[in-house]
Amino acid sequence: MINLKDFKKLDIRIGKIISAEKVPDTDKLVKLILDIGGEERQVVAGIAEAYPDTKELIGKEIPILLNLEPRELRGEMSNGMILAADNDGKPVLLHPDKEIPPGSRVK
Repeated sequence: MINLKDFKKLDIRIGKIISAEKVPDTDKLVKLILDIGGEERQVVAGIAEAYPDTKELIGKEIPILLNLEPRELRGEMSNGMILAADNDGKPVLLHPDKEIPPGSRVK
């Protein structure tokens, strides 16, 4: 269990996917470039098997955890983590039910 103070440390915002491409020589990784409201952020996510046509991801709004320590995955820097639901071991992206500005805070 965490308390509300700990939860408030998480900087979760809505990012709009502006580009998506498979990371070469991997089965699961996709490199996403997201507009997070006046800034672009690169995130590498293990969603390629669930979303093989990366073009369908462009324009989608998704929640992203921004204040996660950067990490290099297969030669690509990941500067955040997208939030997704797990459906029998496969990721399902989460979306706001209305279009909102990139960078909007999730609370």
